[in-house]
Amino acid sequence: MTLDDLRVFMDVCRSGSLSAVARDLDCTQPAVSQHVKRLERELGLALVERHPRGVVPTQAGRILHAALRDGLGSLDHALRQLDALARGEGGSVRITTGATTVRHFMSAGVVDFRARHPQASLEFQTANSSRDCCEALAAGGLDLAWITLDTPVRGIEQRPVVELPWVLAVREGDPLADRSHIAPADLEHVRLIGLPENSTSRARLDVWLGGSGVHVSSDSSAADWDTAVLLAELGVGYAVVPALPGWRGPGHPDLRLVPIPDLPPLTAGWAVRRWDALSPLARAFADTVARHSAALGAQAAPGSSGRR
Repeated sequence: MTLDDLRVFMDVCRSGSLSAVARDLDCTQPAVSQHVKRLERELGLALVERHPRGVVPTQAGRILHAALRDGLGSLDHALRQLDALARGEGGSVRITTGATTVRHFMSAGVVDFRARHPQASLEFQTANSSRDCCEALAAGGLDLAWITLDTPVRGIEQRPVVELPWVLAVREGDPLADRSHIAPADLEHVRLIGLPENSTSRARLDVWLGGSGVHVSSDSSAADWDTAVLLAELGVGYAVVPALPGWRGPGHPDLRLVPIPDLPPLTAGWAVRRWDALSPLARAFADTVARHSAALGAQAAPGSSGRR
């Protein structure tokens, strides 16, 4: 018994004619009859009665036809969905990431992906840190995580996409705003706006400051990079943050971003449980975002003066 046997039987019941089904399927009448006979042999019951003007289902045939009318249509629909999913045309992609990631890294990629896969859906789950993203990914139910890459995580595969140089975000007119670059000694005793707790960026910055012997104070903090930069532009303090292209332009008229070349760049990218187990749709989304993010990373590198 095959799906083709059941589909042909459905067609025979609907048309009442073996020859009509053969014409529709572009095959011979004996071939259509063989599908029906195969079902009858496996079930041990006659399913159709042959008459001069065609065929009609027997009692057993009516029972099978009623069941198939409800179930086979749903199965065919599911198979079409699975076929679309296999070809990367339908289904959903589930991503976990930080609050600012879509704005800074994914906006162009999302637009491009939707244009190429209009039937696909995107589901975003916000997490507070790269560690939280990896934990949510490991728990199952998600396809991809965009994280700041650091040490390897057991059971998680990482793929770097973009390197982010560090800058000092400072208000226009501040004495440090005109520097061509910032050295560790320039940060001695400045008031830094604290980066998010438990974030990879904060841990990396703390290690670098400690290793450089730099002592800074902090009387304010922010829940994300965007807030830290806004506070710096308002003159609340200084923010040492990865350079992101969205902070350059008319939207931040009082902001200056001064390069910190001695601080090793952060690397951001994708994390998954297994790349070879991703659906074609999830791979297409990851590749699209990576392509656009790599271009943004080149734009994010601050100029020699840090001015626009």
